[in-house]
Amino acid sequence: MRVPAQSVCTAIRDDIVSGVFERGGRLTEEQLARRYGVSRVPVREALRTLESEGFVVTRRHAGAHVAEPTEQEAADLLDMRALLEPLGAARAAQRRTEAHLKVLRGLVRLGQERARRGQGEDLRSLGGWFHETLAQASGSPALTALLTQLRHKIAWMYAVDLPAHPVEAWSEHGAIVDAVARGDAERARALTALHAERSLALHRLKRPEHGRVRVSQHVVNTASGQN
Repeated sequence: MRVPAQSVCTAIRDDIVSGVFERGGRLTEEQLARRYGVSRVPVREALRTLESEGFVVTRRHAGAHVAEPTEQEAADLLDMRALLEPLGAARAAQRRTEAHLKVLRGLVRLGQERARRGQGEDLRSLGGWFHETLAQASGSPALTALLTQLRHKIAWMYAVDLPAHPVEAWSEHGAIVDAVARGDAERARALTALHAERSLALHRLKRPEHGRVRVSQHVVNTASGQN
């Protein structure tokens, strides 16, 4: 049975995010096909997809390699999320279904329970599911795809500490869901923006095993002055 390229793509992406394949490391079709027990055809398709997502780069005469984002590119990921997550929450307030609300409320209940018990690892998973469901409730496949890709890249580039007061963090989630349930798009947007801003301090840039994250080599145009 032919293994879908999407499944191979997910497997390679997960291994990049978790650090199995180091930044800058070479990725050969033969190596990947052997690792995942597939032919080279779905591997080739998966590498093209991962290149379009920014996880892989193809170098002339050198083949595919894991990308090496700069510190500025990593910081940009958090800035983009800070813009897109509030938009997604506002859209969710306008387009959510009762099924979305049921899942979101269930996740908030579980999160608050686990937070009171101090079950940190469960909170990581629940937080991811919460934000994924909130994105899906936006009713915008394009926005959901962008937010999913951002979450993968942020997990790749950053280690995220648990909040010092997880019960309060899950109260913020609950307030967002309440605004979404009432159809209050502006409040959902504002609460999500505040939640994203507060989470910034929990993110620590990961350092590759073989060295530091590259410093941006982009030439900065200073002619226009400071904003």
